[in-house]
Amino acid sequence: MPFITFTQPDGSEQLVDADSGASLMAYATRDGVAGIEAECGGQMSCGTCHVHIHPDWQAEVGQAQGFERDMLDWRDNFDEAASRLSCQIILTDAMEGMKVFVPSAD
Repeated sequence: MPFITFTQPDGSEQLVDADSGASLMAYATRDGVAGIEAECGGQMSCGTCHVHIHPDWQAEVGQAQGFERDMLDWRDNFDEAASRLSCQIILTDAMEGMKVFVPSAD
């Protein structure tokens, strides 16, 4: 069971226990992670589950591609290397201990 650390803009952290095979967004919303609104419920149509992947985990997670990148490109806090929609990150056991940052509100 992976655990993920979400870091807020103020530096506070929230540890979330998750299961492999589900989206990062599903567990963030389940545990009430501030800043992960997920207004579209994971349909990749709103961009409100935007996170920044910690540099140590970017290779494991990969960069946003295609429509996901298009959704993120208009966000004020878009970071080409780090920005992802948490609804598009499917957790694996290899992501145990992953760290993500919740960007400040756009």
